[in-house]
Amino acid sequence: MYSVVGCSACSNLWIVDGNPETTQCSRCGKRKKFRKLKKFVETEDEDQAREIRASMLANRQGHGDAFAELDSFAEMDAQTDHVGMDDEEYLDRSGIDTEEVSAVEERSKRGTTSKSKKQIILDSLSTLDRPEEEEIVTYANERGVSREYVEKSLEKLARRGEVSESQGRYRRL
Repeated sequence: MYSVVGCSACSNLWIVDGNPETTQCSRCGKRKKFRKLKKFVETEDEDQAREIRASMLANRQGHGDAFAELDSFAEMDAQTDHVGMDDEEYLDRSGIDTEEVSAVEERSKRGTTSKSKKQIILDSLSTLDRPEEEEIVTYANERGVSREYVEKSLEKLARRGEVSESQGRYRRL
C-alpha cells in the first residue's frame, strides 16, 4: 500500500510505502506517527501514487493545466527507452570493439575468473597433499605461471611465514 501524505509543519508531500509506525518528512525532518498523518490517497500502485503527488504539487504551483497535458509516468518511462543511443552504438562510436566486449561478457557469464599468480600457488598448496616444489611448478605451469615466479614466490611465502618447507615438501600455514 502506498500513501501520499503531507507534513503539517512545512506542507511537504511524500509517498510512504506500507504502514510504518512512524515516518519522517523529507523536507523538514520532523518525525510523525504514520496513523496521525493526513493521507490524501492510498493505493496499491506506486505509479498511481507518484502521479497523484506530482499532480498535487503542480496544482499548488499553478501548473495543473500543464501537468494534465503530460503523459503518465509509465508512458514517459516507456518513451525514454526509445530515446538516445543504445549501449552497443555508444561503445561503437567511442571506438570500442563491441564484438570483443561481447566476448568478455560471455566469458564472465561462464564464471571463468582469472586468479593472481600468488593465488594459484596458494591453491596448489591447498589442492596437493604436501607437494614438492616440482609438483607446485607443474600445477602453476598448467595455469600459466612460470617456474621462476613459483620459485621466488615460494621463497617469499616461506620467509613471511605463510608456508613452511620441510624436507623439500611445502604446506600452507
